Amino acid sequence: MPKVMINGRECEFKPGEMIIQVANANGIEIPQYCYHDGLSIVASCRICLAEVWQPNPRNNNALEPIPKLIPTCQTACADGMVVYTDSPKAIANQKAVMEYLLINHPLDCPVCDQSGECFLQDYSYEYGRGVSRFEEAKVKQPKKDLGPHVLLYSDRCIMCTRCVRFTREVTGTGELLVEGRGNQEQIDVFPGKALANELSGNVIDLCPVGALLDKDFLFAQRVWFLKETPSIDGITASGDNIRIDHNDGKVYRVKPRTNMAANKWWISDEVRYGWKFVHSEERILTPRRRQHGVQVESDWNRAYNDALAGLQRALGGDQKSTDRAPAEQRSVAPSAGGRLGVVISPMLSCEDAYVLARLALSIDPRAQLAIGPVPVSGQDKTFPPDKADGFKIFAEKAPNARGVKRVLEAVIKGGGASLTKFDELVNQMRGGGIGAAILTGNYPSDWTTEALLSAMTGGGGKKPFTVLLDTLAGRLSDAADIVLPSCTWMEKSGTFVSAREATQAFAQAIPPVGLSKSEGQIALDLAAVFAGHIAPIGRETVAIDPEMAGQVPMAVEVAAPMGAKFDAAAARAEMAGVAGLESFGQVDAPAATNERKTDMPLVEV
Repeated sequence: MPKVMINGRECEFKPGEMIIQVANANGIEIPQYCYHDGLSIVASCRICLAEVWQPNPRNNNALEPIPKLIPTCQTACADGMVVYTDSPKAIANQKAVMEYLLINHPLDCPVCDQSGECFLQDYSYEYGRGVSRFEEAKVKQPKKDLGPHVLLYSDRCIMCTRCVRFTREVTGTGELLVEGRGNQEQIDVFPGKALANELSGNVIDLCPVGALLDKDFLFAQRVWFLKETPSIDGITASGDNIRIDHNDGKVYRVKPRTNMAANKWWISDEVRYGWKFVHSEERILTPRRRQHGVQVESDWNRAYNDALAGLQRALGGDQKSTDRAPAEQRSVAPSAGGRLGVVISPMLSCEDAYVLARLALSIDPRAQLAIGPVPVSGQDKTFPPDKADGFKIFAEKAPNARGVKRVLEAVIKGGGASLTKFDELVNQMRGGGIGAAILTGNYPSDWTTEALLSAMTGGGGKKPFTVLLDTLAGRLSDAADIVLPSCTWMEKSGTFVSAREATQAFAQAIPPVGLSKSEGQIALDLAAVFAGHIAPIGRETVAIDPEMAGQVPMAVEVAAPMGAKFDAAAARAEMAGVAGLESFGQVDAPAATNERKTDMPLVEV
């Protein structure tokens, strides 16, 4: 392969690659503002200018300097070329560019949301002058509300035009423009046309300074306190690679991760802002059970045991067995009673679906399984519309419908259980064919269907016993006999299969909210309860004083029956041994949560 020398390092390149692309690929830093891999090249910021020497074919290929500094973002590499971005001439240009950019830039770093991840801040320290020579008054530009998500602080703008090119080249909507000339130039929207396309939030990521700010993140958190966790879009079927920024158990924002096979460099506003239900006031935080016809808050122990008793009654097992019964009497063994129905949501991970399916078959080998409703909104969209390989927003709003289907088909293969459609399962619940049902939700909004609600409340004549694993309270949780709070995808790890058939793992970002647990953990706990296993007493429980037999100290919880700790990686390893699921053994798990690196000393006050 041809080679180029950049700052003393020899690098291979493909014909047509620009100098800056080769430098970025090899970890060589060249300062850059206007350049971005996903946008056209304009070479307007001029800070990437470098001193270049190249062979002269008219002089026996002797290295000769190009008389002027040239932009590395716009100059293709040539074999034998030598590039210096650290020569005296290049350094002088970098200092001059930084000085010009800072002429009218306000000293807003202490209050700017971009502080800590600002290229202007970093380059000013690394490439700029130590003092300012500018004595004239700065030109003050106004703040502007560009659209539902974006604010523009015009006086911070360095006119890299990344945002303008994005709306023209990526979304094809062209809301942004450059108006004015010289030091009066500023970004604006066309009259009467707000920045409201479905990818508008990406201009915030593109802005290398603090000019374009996210209304949702404005003054919310300093970025050096945030921890970053790699994840996958848990709202739509796109499989977009995202980064969850969080601190102290709270999510503050979602950013894109580059994946050229999926979302490239971008994410939709739906993915960027659709995670708010994670911290919704409607979150189910504690287990609930029905007592004397009224739903009351419960601890996990009572909820699990009531679930066991209810399933036994509904499926024709031993109705007299209790939490004190021997293990052989606690298992549910359906006889003449109705069958067990299980709705596994397409919002769940493959690992959760696998453990739940195994639980269902252990309770009732004849169980009927169904995939929950798959929300669809409109039609698939491509940006720009005339570009076949453009950014795609999928109409399907469930991250794992394909993965759940693949898992369920593999688990029930060759057994007495069956996979049916959601509507058919609901009809059987109404008709009395289903004696008990375990339902899972985890949708970002209300997923109630009138038919399901009617079946749960006995509208068909016979009311089945229902156990609901869900995140948000609503009509379904009010109608269920047992409600068990489950985690969102941000609170656990697992695997999704996208609409592109890509199997991708994601890591847990924040601890479970309230007393919620992952569906996989709940399934393991229920399996342990059915088998009569009791968790050993831990540090959060106490032993009963022998002198006060039968008494439990106030405000102390008794150890709940619990199964083994759910581990997504271990579940994938087990799944790999099931016919049809072998590929899960080759899934690469993302790195764990990383704290943002900063050169600022953090002092606790």
